[in-house]
Amino acid sequence: MKATPVSRRDFIRVSALAGGGFALSLSFPGDALAQISQALDDTAKVFTPGPFIKITPENIITILAKNPETGQGVKTSLPMIVAEELDADFATVVIEQAGLRGDVGAQFAGGSRSTPDNYMLLRRAGATARAMLIEAAAQTWGVRAEELSTDKGRVIHAATGRSLTYGQLATKAATLPIPDERDVKLKSESEFKVLGSRVGGVDNPAIVTGQALFGIDQKLPGMLHATYTKCPVYGGKVVSANLDRIKALPGVKDAFVIEGTDNINGLLPGVAILATSTWAAFSAKRQLQVTWDESAAGAHTTAAYAAQAEALAKTGGATVRNDGDVAGAFASAAKVVEASYFYPFLNHATLEPQGCTAWARDGGIEFWTTSQTPGSGRDLVARTLGIAADKLKLNLVRAGGGFGRRLANDYMVEAAAIALRTAAPIKLTWTREDDMRHCFFRPAGFHHLRGAVDAAGRLSAWHNHFVTFGYKNTERPASSAGMSPDELPARFIPNYRLDQSLLSTIIPTGPMRAPGSNGLAFVMQGFIDELAHAAGRDPVDFRLELLGPDRVVPPSQGQRGASYDTARMKGVIRLAAEKSGWGSPLPRGEGRGVAFHYSHQGYVAMVAHVAVSTDGVLKVKHVTAVADVGPIINLSGAENQMQGSIIDGLSMAWLQEMTYDRGRAVQTNFDTYPLLRSTETPGMSVHFIQSANPPTGLGEPGFPVVPPAICNAIFAATGKRIRSLPITKNDLSWS
Repeated sequence: MKATPVSRRDFIRVSALAGGGFALSLSFPGDALAQISQALDDTAKVFTPGPFIKITPENIITILAKNPETGQGVKTSLPMIVAEELDADFATVVIEQAGLRGDVGAQFAGGSRSTPDNYMLLRRAGATARAMLIEAAAQTWGVRAEELSTDKGRVIHAATGRSLTYGQLATKAATLPIPDERDVKLKSESEFKVLGSRVGGVDNPAIVTGQALFGIDQKLPGMLHATYTKCPVYGGKVVSANLDRIKALPGVKDAFVIEGTDNINGLLPGVAILATSTWAAFSAKRQLQVTWDESAAGAHTTAAYAAQAEALAKTGGATVRNDGDVAGAFASAAKVVEASYFYPFLNHATLEPQGCTAWARDGGIEFWTTSQTPGSGRDLVARTLGIAADKLKLNLVRAGGGFGRRLANDYMVEAAAIALRTAAPIKLTWTREDDMRHCFFRPAGFHHLRGAVDAAGRLSAWHNHFVTFGYKNTERPASSAGMSPDELPARFIPNYRLDQSLLSTIIPTGPMRAPGSNGLAFVMQGFIDELAHAAGRDPVDFRLELLGPDRVVPPSQGQRGASYDTARMKGVIRLAAEKSGWGSPLPRGEGRGVAFHYSHQGYVAMVAHVAVSTDGVLKVKHVTAVADVGPIINLSGAENQMQGSIIDGLSMAWLQEMTYDRGRAVQTNFDTYPLLRSTETPGMSVHFIQSANPPTGLGEPGFPVVPPAICNAIFAATGKRIRSLPITKNDLSWS
């Protein structure tokens, strides 16, 4: 076939299309050049004013979902923000999940940051595209852009009744310069059509019909299935394993030891098994016999921790904050209350266990990962295994829950290390027992409290000796184990003292849904409730008085926390009391409890209504929740997050704890770490105060409020104060 010379123009166009990634020859067969030219011409007709939007002449509007989807709804809500300013019909938009890329900003799911970090970025992206489409229509019709409007993916000239779809304008818009985002006009909130409405999750139809969406669903040609067994004692190393026996089992392709590293957040030592199916891999895993070096176990047991904490409580601890004259306030107090509170270690208990699919080829690795922090996962693999980061490609797939567990990427580097031992793609799947034993647990905490109220019934002094954990040290708190010196009621009463002592642990800890807050709210709101009753005050009025006048309280000097808006918090407390019927009479054995908390820039208050029978059977009848998190993006998704927080928070408070014996997790499956049954789900009502404040996420702010609201309601119903979790260890059973 005769070669056709390539013009300089075509060479530059082909090079641009290839992204500089290919070394192109200087001539192509005629038909190949024609095909390339046609593809380039088709590409030029597609309107792509940035990485988030693509509009074809066929009027297919695609919006990129940039962040990982772990069930929090961002695959729906973030594209809604773009669609709003684009003025597209969201019902017809195609949503495309992004892989890890460098042109869309940070890609992670955590800290309820997806909405606040991306709200203005995505609004401007949509508004910029809309402005360009309007300009394309103005040039097409020879009219001024100011005469045009948009609606559901069309540009309209009302004066003449003409309209064009965005697809009809795509080719023209693709030739226009992209305007400066500072010159692009955003909609006012009164003009919103998409934001604030109810939109079902974009993956809902696929989920309910059982389509392959999740990490555990991934399939590739010739794929092998992997398991990875680590020491049940954290930090233990492999001494020996019956590898020859395992390799001879049906379906097993290989079994080998991975030496690993000492990085608790990375590749721990273990034994990998590769097999032709998950069943074969799991069956072989059950026959695996490993001799471990468990020298790290020591006295790391739940009972030992409790005894050490009790001993430390009798010492002074390190003073973290000391305001006013605490001793003097206690000496002159009308009433003094003392109490000790405890919350246990917890597991994230994601319904989908950890796992990852990886394919090592061409000097790199391609991943299909459920990571909440894919960029950190890529860097961990590169650093641990010595592979250049640009040789690692990450596809983001939907996760069956995260709650902070997938902020760590240990399963990803394990998959990478295993994939490097075979030419085939591999899918690593953890068993439920793996998942329960090898979590980054919510740390336990012990709080020894004294509080005082004065003759007027006001909270006048507070002293907390907080005993928490340090990872292999007693100098600094382990991940998510600390407590801010600004934690309420600090800054809100004149006499406040916080002391802290640390226990050394080998148990790895990490962020779990609303890190820190998920334990601290139970303690602070429970003890505030005790002081309200000691003062003979209504618990709602007592809390409103504690917050004081409407004002914005800044963080203390040197602290990184956000400012605290008392008006917003009092607003959610008052509305929760109103909507719940606070103060109205209830039958004997029933009670209401109130709690509030500020978490991840969200203001939330709840009132729980419970009933306790004479034989100690607890029934949570209803929970009323109110949140002020700025403008709501997706009302359906927002309600889902708040309802999920209530269910998850009740499950945690009522039933769950992790305990340890000689460094081992005792709870290894849902028979010993139960989840709330659907029959025990309470009635729920959720209300939002729509404010003009910047929006925040909703995955976390509601969760910490649930346990104290429930426990305060139990006290109102029975006179029994719950000071330790889970509730089942307080002689209260399922209904």
